Amino acid sequence: MAGAASQSAAQASIHPETSMGTVRLTVSDLDRTRDFYERAIGLRATDREDGALAFGIDGEPPLIELYGDGAAPPLDRRATGLYHLAILLPSRGDLAVTLARLAEAQWPLDGASDHLVSEALYLSDPDGNGIEIYRDRPREQWQRTSDGVAMATIPLDLRSILAELPSSSPLPRLMPSGTRIGHVHLQVDDLAASEAFYHGLLGFDVIVRSYPGALFVSAGGYHHHLGLNTWNSAGAAPPAPGAVGLRSFEVMLPNAAELERVLERVRAAGLDLESLPEGSGVRDPSGNLVVLGRF
Repeated sequence: MAGAASQSAAQASIHPETSMGTVRLTVSDLDRTRDFYERAIGLRATDREDGALAFGIDGEPPLIELYGDGAAPPLDRRATGLYHLAILLPSRGDLAVTLARLAEAQWPLDGASDHLVSEALYLSDPDGNGIEIYRDRPREQWQRTSDGVAMATIPLDLRSILAELPSSSPLPRLMPSGTRIGHVHLQVDDLAASEAFYHGLLGFDVIVRSYPGALFVSAGGYHHHLGLNTWNSAGAAPPAPGAVGLRSFEVMLPNAAELERVLERVRAAGLDLESLPEGSGVRDPSGNLVVLGRF
């Protein structure tokens, strides 16, 4: 891993069209969580043959897959794992619809922030898994600094968001086409080791390192595809086996050749690759399972 960390960004750069794919979670009560994702979030559920549930937009790959286990140890907020998954909406109007849908479902927000590059709502599912739902500002409006993309956390004007609601049409029950996983934010035990893995090995670019206890990396100049923080998890161990929380998340390369370039770097670093139905899995230094695939 030390060798991977010493590579130049150009040598290890991941393809700029890399994006995030399906996030897989373990939950304690599949029926309860299904109701939440359908009614409050606005995703359509599809039953899988293995008993899991896939949630997404009609005709598009699933955003989230849930696996139910009533005996699973509860979510440990101080272990490594998921801080939140982030659902990216196409427009500000779509964010307004989401806010109204959550209010109608009487589901509480954990927070609401303006990050300069985006506007975001924060909440948790019935097991406490963190969720961000956001819309991006156009890239030409992003401010650049010597540290990278300028990001902040300031209160979001919810009245301004709700002013985007259409006045005459009924509230849509489902999220719109084009909704996707915009980024995944992880709890890690050590930022230096995580940077060596995600930047030095996989090849994501470091975008912001000015947040205390956090690092943000991306492909293609995006504000972040991955957030990494130690706010609750510095020096922590992974969660108990089979616990509620993150099972895996996908990093999607644009074609087979680009995927193989990344896999070859992983093999050269001496890391184990797991053969999975959805791709090749590799665990980061904090034990989070990253599934490398192609779209």
